[in-house]
Amino acid sequence: MTFTESTDVAAPVSVVRRWASLAVLSASLLVVTMDLTVLNVALPDLAADLRPTANEQLWIVDIYSLVLAGLLISMSGLADRWGRKAVLLGGFVVFGAASAVVLLVDSSAELIAARAALGVGGAMIMPTTLSLLRSVFTDPAERATALGVWAGVSSIGAAVGPIVGGALLEHFSWHAAFLVNVPLMVVALVAGWLILPEARVPNPGRWDFVATVLSVGGMVALIWGIKHFAKETSLLAPAGWAALLAAVVLLTVFVRRCLRQDEPLLDVRLFTRRPFTAGVVAALGAMLAIAALLLLLAQWLQLVQGQSPLQSGVHLLPIAGGGLVASVAAPVLARWIGARTVLAVGVAIAGVGCLLIYLVPGELTYTTAAIAMALTGAGAGSLAIGSAMIMAGTPPEKAGNAAAIEETAYDLGNVLGVALLGSIAAVIYRNHLDVGALAEQGVPAELVTAAEDSLGGAAAVATQAQLPELAAQARVAFTDALADTSLVAGVFMLVVSVVVFATAPKGLDITKQEH
Repeated sequence: MTFTESTDVAAPVSVVRRWASLAVLSASLLVVTMDLTVLNVALPDLAADLRPTANEQLWIVDIYSLVLAGLLISMSGLADRWGRKAVLLGGFVVFGAASAVVLLVDSSAELIAARAALGVGGAMIMPTTLSLLRSVFTDPAERATALGVWAGVSSIGAAVGPIVGGALLEHFSWHAAFLVNVPLMVVALVAGWLILPEARVPNPGRWDFVATVLSVGGMVALIWGIKHFAKETSLLAPAGWAALLAAVVLLTVFVRRCLRQDEPLLDVRLFTRRPFTAGVVAALGAMLAIAALLLLLAQWLQLVQGQSPLQSGVHLLPIAGGGLVASVAAPVLARWIGARTVLAVGVAIAGVGCLLIYLVPGELTYTTAAIAMALTGAGAGSLAIGSAMIMAGTPPEKAGNAAAIEETAYDLGNVLGVALLGSIAAVIYRNHLDVGALAEQGVPAELVTAAEDSLGGAAAVATQAQLPELAAQARVAFTDALADTSLVAGVFMLVVSVVVFATAPKGLDITKQEH
């Protein structure tokens, strides 16, 4: 039997179909999360094959989230009008096709383009999974449990991704890490077609093309400006300031336009609800730190510890394990001690995990890194409560807007984390690397630049120029950069924890719908 009937967003759904829908939606998240973490494991092999510059490597990592964040609002608006199920299934097709195209890639530019296409598919998938959960699970208490499962599956994806990617890279090229998405998307497409109910907003209002351009343009300008500063390693870059100014202007006009309309593309008035704002701040702040830390740790395991992609995938399991346990336990704890406390303490625990890498004396060991990853993962798992807070304070017809804002917070945090904290790590790495000695030894300028760009580049130069001391120095410089960046990330997350606790109302009950 096929379920394809169109329903209003609040139409009732049977118990069996609700939980079957959760399985499909969670599996969708699993695939997208796997794709993000697979890249972390595949990055060293990919960099060795394509030899991207430091800036190209940042684009390879960031372009997916940049495109996704820029299109989330627009895709959510389309889903409200065309049907959330229809847009989700379309996202499966785009994501699967873009993953298959990676097989033809043989340059950094082509890979960046393929990753951008993946971002389009992700933008169609991510907000619709959350908005459909809000439509299917109308009871707040049941929805909190469903969101805990949904977040737990995300943690499983974070664990499975590196291991699957590592296993594939043991026997195939880095292209296989993307091709694994294709059969998974085919399964998701069939299951979604058979199980998911359709849901759309009955009267969503006229499509605002101007607001769409403003939102996409503002996000692109914002991230480009940040990335330009990262490339120049200087705050004096005029082009970077011009881009940031353009972003501020475009996004300010976008917000003002939305505030003036009765049916805006994005209802920014949702931020007047304190639980909603607290959940968004937690998602943005936590992901900013966690995304950068995970990327740096994956490279540390492979390039400093000398592990294979599969071994590094297995050794990244603590962050996923901590997230899985916390996401399942968080809804139960929220009923005992309150949602505000659980979310704020969870973010603080993640901050402590980051600080641990910096504070433990002596050489960084895997034991220290594993404990830090478990604590950081636990903090990420507590964000399930943030999702429940966001949805509990959102009317059904605004579920798409709420999902778009939450996913934008996640992905903007991801992009900003890699751009800002990744840039901080790059600057520290360069400052700790004695490139002057290379020039004195007659190493060509282009090889010196490659060594300065990244640890992988330094390792390649050390092999090519027969300079084993360069490889050792680069490993120490990268480890120092990881520790110092972890300090910045940890302090930042502790500040976010305080802001979340101060913003969320006391006595908030996520098992009840606010009005």
